Amino acid sequence: MSLRPFALVSLALTLTVGCGDPSSSDSGSFGLDLLVDKAVADQLGSFQVVVLPNGRQRDCTELQKTCLKQQVKQDEPLMLKGTKGGEKRALLFQANLSGTSGTTQDVSFEAPVGRDYALIIEALSKETPARFLGSSCNYLPEVNAGLNDKVLAAPMTLTTVDCDPTF
Repeated sequence: MSLRPFALVSLALTLTVGCGDPSSSDSGSFGLDLLVDKAVADQLGSFQVVVLPNGRQRDCTELQKTCLKQQVKQDEPLMLKGTKGGEKRALLFQANLSGTSGTTQDVSFEAPVGRDYALIIEALSKETPARFLGSSCNYLPEVNAGLNDKVLAAPMTLTTVDCDPTF
């Protein structure tokens, strides 16, 4: 299946917050369960996760139209910590789909404790350089050092956009 411009196939993302204990009191641990439509699984190379401050001031519809990198300043995303340590403003997770149908993936990271964030999950192609396939924008009202409430991530409609998505 090839991607054509505009709405094609839905990439459903389920966000489960509160998996595990945070490693420090100034961050909250998140687990993402990514559910991918089988029709696009072969085109997906990776997921890029970014958390922005001032979430409610942002228009998720606009943020999802093209690469986030083109819409925010390089130092605007919050520092996130991946499971291998090290902090980055954007975490990249290689697509490693599993499950009985080969369409699920678990991802986890730590975000700073705080309020009013926007969580952006971008789907990137397998190609080199990677292409933007689509994104999901989700409001996170609060990140606690302890367990966090579960959140259902917004579905993603895949589109072909000519931009460099990597931070």
